[in-house]
Amino acid sequence: MELLRTPPPKEQARSARNRAAVLDAAARLFAERGVEAVSMDQVAEAAGVGKGTLYRRFGDKSGLAGALLDTRERVLQEAILYGPPPLGPGAAAEERLTAFVDAYVDYLLENLALIRTSETAAVGARYRIGAYRFWHRHTAILLGTTPDPEHTAHALLAALAAEHVAALLPELGEQRIRAGLIRLARSAMQPPSP
Repeated sequence: MELLRTPPPKEQARSARNRAAVLDAAARLFAERGVEAVSMDQVAEAAGVGKGTLYRRFGDKSGLAGALLDTRERVLQEAILYGPPPLGPGAAAEERLTAFVDAYVDYLLENLALIRTSETAAVGARYRIGAYRFWHRHTAILLGTTPDPEHTAHALLAALAAEHVAALLPELGEQRIRAGLIRLARSAMQPPSP
């Protein structure tokens, strides 16, 4: 007996369309006006959905920022897992770590306002984001020969926090921040002095 697949209910299709419309509207408005200047009400209006739909689906602006970041994070995660070395597998741990920091700085600067919104929504929000757990695990694995890889990974990632980088960017600029973070990553790989 052959099983016939039934089409998904219309509500699911409408829900998917609404989600896509909200994400498209949010991305456009955030790019045009900046994340801080856009309200959830403006996103709902631009997407043509009710406010209730928006809040039920995303909760608040940080949830919306997280949804927008999801695809962008996956691109970097895929490069780490399956891409060519040194970011992907096949290079020495120090090379991979510096390649990760360099690539993460690119990702961070391209999405600074969104990442900052998602990381600062509530106390400790950054550490509950699934992507942070991925970045931490990857970094800790690469730091596996250090005395305390878990702590060292958190310490290195702290320097990559969006709030921290946003505060330093006007004073230090992108090049100094990037160079300093790469130096920090390399120094984290060095064995401790006796």
